[in-house]
Amino acid sequence: MPDIILHHYPQSPVSEKIRVILGIKGLDWRSVEIPRLPPKPDLMPLTGGYRLTPVMQIGADIFCDSLCIARALQERFPETTLYPGGADGMVWGVSRWTDGPFFQTALEVVFGAQHQKMPPEFLRDRGRIYFGSDWNMEKLEADLAGSIANLRVQFGWVEERLATGRKFMLGAAPGLPDALVYYLAWFIRGRWDGGPGFLSQFPNLCAWEERMAGIGHGDVTEMTAAEALDIAAAHQPITPEVSDPADPRGLKPGDAVTITPDYGGFTVQGTVLSLRRHEIAIAREDERVGRVAIHFPVMGYKVAKG
Repeated sequence: MPDIILHHYPQSPVSEKIRVILGIKGLDWRSVEIPRLPPKPDLMPLTGGYRLTPVMQIGADIFCDSLCIARALQERFPETTLYPGGADGMVWGVSRWTDGPFFQTALEVVFGAQHQKMPPEFLRDRGRIYFGSDWNMEKLEADLAGSIANLRVQFGWVEERLATGRKFMLGAAPGLPDALVYYLAWFIRGRWDGGPGFLSQFPNLCAWEERMAGIGHGDVTEMTAAEALDIAAAHQPITPEVSDPADPRGLKPGDAVTITPDYGGFTVQGTVLSLRRHEIAIAREDERVGRVAIHFPVMGYKVAKG
């Protein structure tokens, strides 16, 4: 199997989620640092327009969205498992809370409290993505106390879980739920000046944070974007053609489709290659890298024929 390549940048909280999953699994991987803001000319040949962070590459198979990346890592490298002691299936439902309302509240706090220290171009770009085209910084600032109160409730749930004596969310070993929450604590602690003081009210969580930080990120080797593109060009996707007769949208391999995040922002075009209940993979040709298979989760994305 070709190397795992993660296209990311150090400050990205969602990338930290995947980096710690790579650490839990003890995997070797290659790191390609990408720009925080568009344009991302060395990423677009791989993703066809998907611009979010991180993106995982294995040969000519490209995985977009951390939900898709985490499942791909579990399927391809089942040991060490992300489901210690069980929790298969339902743990993915937990991700809809941590990557949904929990992350959204953390963003409201960080942007509401720290916006004056953010570069204007970053603020404009991420504000539109996270809060919509009509977002209002004055409102975020005015609502800051309420956002902190909501964040306190959610970290309080985590504290209650860890107060039972568990070292990690599922017991003695770390798993997916730990990564799903850790990146949020990492984000709050590192990107909000008030974060360390806020988190200090949760002693079990703080002790767990130290255990999670001690896991590390696996064995990382730097790689240039040009090298990653060359690897994609030298490989063919290994994703087989898979149909799903029960697909409610009536999609089948070979259909031309567009894929767009629920919030909009960009669209990726290609032809359906593989359909599974939780994932769609499309084939796409690019003059720089040739044929690639781009994988997306079903949750959070709109797929349209044509």
